[in-house]
Amino acid sequence: MRVLLVVYDNESYIHHFPLGIAYIASVLLREGYDVEIYNQDVHHYPEEHLTNFLNNNRFDIIGLGVVGGYYQYAKLLKISKAINAAKNRPTYYVIGGHGPSPEPEYFLKKTGADIVVIGEGEETVVNLLNSISNKNSFHNVKGIAYRDGDGIVITPRQPLIQDVDSIPWPAYSIFPLEYYRLRQNPHSARADFSMPLLSGRGCTFNCNFCYRMDKGFRARSAEAIIDEIKYLQKEYRISYIDFADELLMSSKKRTVELCKAFLRAKLKFKWRCNGRLNYALPDILKLMKDTGCVYCNYGIEAFDDDALKNMNKALTTRQIVRGIEATLKAGISPGLNIIFGNIGETKEVLRKNVEFLLKYDDAAELRTIRPVTPYPGSPLYYYAIEKGLLEDAEDFYENKHINSDLLAVNFTDMSDDEFHKSLMEANLVLIGNHYRKIAAQMNNMTRNLYINKNAGFRGYRAT
Repeated sequence: MRVLLVVYDNESYIHHFPLGIAYIASVLLREGYDVEIYNQDVHHYPEEHLTNFLNNNRFDIIGLGVVGGYYQYAKLLKISKAINAAKNRPTYYVIGGHGPSPEPEYFLKKTGADIVVIGEGEETVVNLLNSISNKNSFHNVKGIAYRDGDGIVITPRQPLIQDVDSIPWPAYSIFPLEYYRLRQNPHSARADFSMPLLSGRGCTFNCNFCYRMDKGFRARSAEAIIDEIKYLQKEYRISYIDFADELLMSSKKRTVELCKAFLRAKLKFKWRCNGRLNYALPDILKLMKDTGCVYCNYGIEAFDDDALKNMNKALTTRQIVRGIEATLKAGISPGLNIIFGNIGETKEVLRKNVEFLLKYDDAAELRTIRPVTPYPGSPLYYYAIEKGLLEDAEDFYENKHINSDLLAVNFTDMSDDEFHKSLMEANLVLIGNHYRKIAAQMNNMTRNLYINKNAGFRGYRAT
């Protein structure tokens, strides 16, 4: 059985390695299926290219996964149209990911797909393809939605894979890693090669804007992580690991165990991760720095205790300040993520957010503030429907969520125009501050060049 997995183009110069698709490819290859990757991302192919490709190549199944963003939704519709227009359209068109999973019926109707894989896909996809191969009914395949005559059937959820070490590594060998490893991260040197890697799955927290459907955190063993890093270093000369977990710092104990394992293995690499300010303590951060951590991305969301409580963030402004100051002192750049417009937030909250960012931004990357978005599957999505602010998935995707930097649903007492004006003014301040810092860095570099005769200077242009 021939399977084509599509990696869509999001118009990035260098795309993020598609971990989700690579894991799916890996389990299918292990089961003996013939898997091919269609890299729209690398080549920036127009959708018509996919139609022609399908017309000239025969596949039994075509698969695609997307998250719940406005761009991804629009791209999914374009790719679906291209697939359905093909004379040799595969028998089964399967979609998955965080986008379709919460609202599978809507996505089946909108895309013309045959099957939606709901939630974590590795076991579900194998069971689905085995059912297709054996010409069995889909009724016994857990974790899918599919067309059945004029109706749609949704089966019970597939239990999560508890032993995540049992999942084979992403199928690196069938992807153009020479391309993906060029992606730059904060504090990447120009000669660094980077790759994302999962140290675990899930998150122990329940913020109201998060559309993650899978509960809890499941950790990989330190030994398995180290083996994968060693492989990437040996085969692809990877020098920078982008831990792509929702939350690597899932606990103090977990973070310490990982770092000590890296030290015992004598691994040398730069790394970044998503962190949690509850656990950002000086001794832990020093250990992270000693093992090569250069950047820790924090979901702060709001610098106001009432706002944090309303969004169920399980974080306080005191913890935020303590954690950010400790991160900077340890020599690690903090990623400062702020959103605005959650339930009960006001202009005063926005003002506090801006002041916080101005005080602690180290200019490692540009940080602006986006409006909160009630993605389908999140508690905020169902709250918006309950309060009459949103009708359903169609209203969200077709009418409300037209851009991530514009309001989808207004949860504040401000008018939409007032909200956008306030956010514009806040971001103009942040953008100006960022580029003043960048200019200051360039000016210092120039003084060092000419006054101190810095012979290591490599020119102002990027190489």
